[in-house]
Amino acid sequence: MTSSILPDSEDRGLVARLPDLPRALALLARFDRPIGWWLLFWPGAWAVALAGGAGQRWPLILWLLLGSIAMRGAGCVFNDIVDRGLDRQVARTASRPLASGAVSLRTAWIWLLSLCLVGLAVLLQLHPYAQVVALGSLALVAAYPFMKRITGWPQIWLGLVFSWAALVGWSEVAGTLAMPGLLLYGGCIVWVVGYDTIYALQDREDDALIGIGSSALSMGRHVRAGVALCYALALALWGGAIWQVRPQGLALAALLPMAAHLAWQVATLKEDGMDPLVKFRSNRFAGLLMFLGCLVVGSA
Repeated sequence: MTSSILPDSEDRGLVARLPDLPRALALLARFDRPIGWWLLFWPGAWAVALAGGAGQRWPLILWLLLGSIAMRGAGCVFNDIVDRGLDRQVARTASRPLASGAVSLRTAWIWLLSLCLVGLAVLLQLHPYAQVVALGSLALVAAYPFMKRITGWPQIWLGLVFSWAALVGWSEVAGTLAMPGLLLYGGCIVWVVGYDTIYALQDREDDALIGIGSSALSMGRHVRAGVALCYALALALWGGAIWQVRPQGLALAALLPMAAHLAWQVATLKEDGMDPLVKFRSNRFAGLLMFLGCLVVGSA
């Protein structure tokens, strides 16, 4: 099985030691690729910190982390159920458990339900208002696998989905959706578009061949400029969120480490080889930088 490990997989530790079926289920939920649930988790953690809840509400951050792991896994399972035919036509995804036949469709649906039950347990830890906000993401999640078939910009839809934890975290701590939380969410959307465009560089040839959309294809020769614009918009919107919480120029300095990191991504990006994957994965560290900035502002 080692030869089938994909370049963006970390299937060399605990997952590699599992028996065949549990290992296939772990791969189906992308447990071998923790970057996905980190990216889903960070916007929620940012919102909790910026709203001033990181101290007293620290268990909420842990619940959001568990929810991110479970629901990112559930989203991946659902995506593979919908995309199993397409996945067989793309070199990078042909070895996925459903596409390769390692897991049956019935087993995949049972696994999806199990992960959703974990998500439900997390949902029950929230106040009713935040529960309603969290449930509002379900329609977006269900529609996402079809976006690449009908639009050249599925990354925008992914941004709507992967940023939703910012709305949940803010509404849970603040009790309502206010402008800082909405601006934070907006910045997260364009951040997702930026980093997932980098990730999509790996699949441009296959995507073009089978006729599905991606922002990396839509941007054409202007990927670097497009990603730079996304990151600049993200920083502007996050700056607006910080200003709403603490209208002081010094507070905006909390964004400088994140801004420097995103600028490094764009300035050193190579559009082939392993570099897109390296830059994409570096957003896990970017998330930590942004969290520390929100923590400083929210706790001041």
